[in-house]
Amino acid sequence: MEAGRGSGPVGLAFEIFLIVLIISNALAVTIESIPEIGDAYRPLFNAFEVVSVVIFSVEYVLRIWTAPEDPRYSGNTVTGRLRMMLHPYMLIDLIAIVPAYAAIFMPTVDLRILRLFRLFRLLKIARYSPAVSTLIHVLSSERRALFGTLLLTLCVMSIMAEFMYIVEGRVQPTVFGNLPECMYWAIVTLTTVGYGDKVPITGIGKLIAGITAIFGLGLFALPVGIIASGFMGEIHRRDFVVTTAMLARIPVFANLDTEILGELMIVLRSQVVTEHMPIVEAGENATAMYFIVSGQAKAEGGIRSAILNPGEFFGGDAVLNSQAYASTIFAHTPMRLLALSRQDLIILLRKFPRLKRHMERASARIERKIAARYARAREAAAARAAAPAED
Repeated sequence: MEAGRGSGPVGLAFEIFLIVLIISNALAVTIESIPEIGDAYRPLFNAFEVVSVVIFSVEYVLRIWTAPEDPRYSGNTVTGRLRMMLHPYMLIDLIAIVPAYAAIFMPTVDLRILRLFRLFRLLKIARYSPAVSTLIHVLSSERRALFGTLLLTLCVMSIMAEFMYIVEGRVQPTVFGNLPECMYWAIVTLTTVGYGDKVPITGIGKLIAGITAIFGLGLFALPVGIIASGFMGEIHRRDFVVTTAMLARIPVFANLDTEILGELMIVLRSQVVTEHMPIVEAGENATAMYFIVSGQAKAEGGIRSAILNPGEFFGGDAVLNSQAYASTIFAHTPMRLLALSRQDLIILLRKFPRLKRHMERASARIERKIAARYARAREAAAARAAAPAED
């Protein structure tokens, strides 16, 4: 239910089905508002609404039921499920179905209001859109710069409104007779919308209006530029969005607490690797450790080789001990990886000392597994080499 494309054909089919259902609901609400169509096909629209509400309700209950499988909500099943219910996506899911039940128990409610709430179902699609998740992350990371542009805009709006109040207030008391009316004019002019319901008639007033419009071009270009730059930077850094479902499928993250998982979600960088592409080279200084989300990697060290499967990781021992990579590792099949840079790992280890012990134990286990696979591969190669001689 959470991994989508990362969980195979079933997860992908589930995701596509819900996306189609969400879009269909938005279209149904829109088309139903046309009297000729809405009245003619009322039973059909009502049946589709009932089916949609049932499906969304089942989905909501199943997400709550499976909450303990998410590392963030594991532990106490009751409190974990309650915390999940307060997640923004879950609140959107709840808003999407509550109006339908409200119509059953409160038939006097205005149907137009309920139709408005039904359109909130379109917000559910944010759960399945990596672009929306990335945009939310960009807005969060750039919030200080965006807040600064908002303050600057409010300052310019207030100053220009005051100027217009002084210049045009006595000439047009019914139009610019108070500051709130002037502020409304200033924000409309700054956005270059210009409704034309408030127009200066003096020469100085027109000059102020022109200057305000020019300021608006620059002021409203700032947040657009900040968001666009941050969005493109995030897109270039991430080939796909890191989700808690991905972390849940990697055993090394299974026993970490919520605080550490939250920090990992921020610093992990994802990438898609095509088949046979090298990921690390033996002898190179270790700059990152890699966690396999899907696909297989092949580790080679001299005449030895071993296959690494989803859920495993490599490069941890080299990164933790500031050493070079011991093996060359490349993509045996198309892969999805999560990369944790050495710099980010050092910061995490300073912040969470217990994480170092956890990673050291996990790295030791995976190194033993790779060594065992090397040994089995060497024995198999030796057996194949000895077979012709025996014949």
